[in-house]
Amino acid sequence: MTDEIKRMIDLIIEKRSNGNEVLKNTTRTKLIIKGFNPDRWTSQSEDDPAKIAELKQIARDMGIEL
Repeated sequence: MTDEIKRMIDLIIEKRSNGNEVLKNTTRTKLIIKGFNPDRWTSQSEDDPAKIAELKQIARDMGIEL
């Protein structure tokens, strides 16, 4: 299975920023700090269940429902 992590990262950025460029960049930076560089993940990247669980927790901490 591929594309799940990329989809989740994009969704977190989209929901958190709500179209605001400053929040978009801030959210991207937070994800990078937590080990999820949005530029590193592509639709061809293999999904890791541990990484998916970690992203779900990050989203919950940001108040985002995936």
